[in-house]
Amino acid sequence: MLKKLFVFGLFTFLVLSGCSSNEGSAAEEDGVTHWKMTHISDASHLWHRTAVEFANLVEEKTDGKVLIEIFPNSQLGSEVDNINSIRYGATDLTITGETLEVWTPNAVMLAVPYAFESEEHMRSVIEGELGGIIEQDIERDIGLTPLFYMERAPRNLTSNYPISTPEDLRGFSMRVPNVPLFLDSWSEAGAQPQVISLNEVFTGLQQGVIDGQENPNDLIESNGFYEVQNYLNLTEHVRSWIYVVVGTEQLEALPEDQQEAVKEAASEAEQYAQDLLEEETEAVRERLLERGMEINEDVDQDAFREAMLPALEEYFEDEQLELYLDILDAADENGGSEE
Repeated sequence: MLKKLFVFGLFTFLVLSGCSSNEGSAAEEDGVTHWKMTHISDASHLWHRTAVEFANLVEEKTDGKVLIEIFPNSQLGSEVDNINSIRYGATDLTITGETLEVWTPNAVMLAVPYAFESEEHMRSVIEGELGGIIEQDIERDIGLTPLFYMERAPRNLTSNYPISTPEDLRGFSMRVPNVPLFLDSWSEAGAQPQVISLNEVFTGLQQGVIDGQENPNDLIESNGFYEVQNYLNLTEHVRSWIYVVVGTEQLEALPEDQQEAVKEAASEAEQYAQDLLEEETEAVRERLLERGMEINEDVDQDAFREAMLPALEEYFEDEQLELYLDILDAADENGGSEE
């Protein structure tokens, strides 16, 4: 499946680019480098707002010598297309996450059920040795350099009655995205998961075709699921992050002082994204409460993790399983969850 996805993305890119890979986008005019940045979120999303902040910081810190033009909302293709376009010189930067697994298997860790017990645990992994391994793999296997990361809000399960343990999932039909690991994990936990397009979920819930769904709180709000679901169960089953990446060749083509300026801008943009996420997370939670959802905090996350573990062990190759277990060990070394 992953191989087919890569081939399709490559084919799409070659068709769109006229099979030309020698006309890179990092054009230099009068000593100014022009980079193109692509991503799949819309202009109101915090990822785009962070991308704009990053572009402004890069322009400021390079004294206008590096300018970034941003193309949001999948204007230049899918996430796979965007990555391929960087690799073949048509664009320069993008925002990407677990899709990187297409090229480097360890990137699956960017969105694995119950890999992280808390935000602090996840940050310690991303910023530590294990995160460094994943970033090195991305650079080695794909030719992309991660500049900074952005956290995603945890994914939660919604329903019309409280779900606190895997036993509550018996006979529970739910929507999941087209991610094999998600399908396998929820099935192993006792639910009846099925793949449905996001734009069809509201109707499916309204008509009783499915009993529930799982998503980050912001998507639960923006899709209006609070109108057809009574409970927001804090399963927090997937904590994940994404990277802003640049083509390694494009970055290394800059003078050293400009490379350092870009990295300095990235560090500041990372903190900007974190502050923005924290602000929006609390605001979304309050709005869901105001719109009538009940928040079920009495969720046995350890029981869900244990129930899903056999699916992860089946899915992972030996190297990914070892990395997953190392991530779990890192939580113990840091004293477990602080939430």
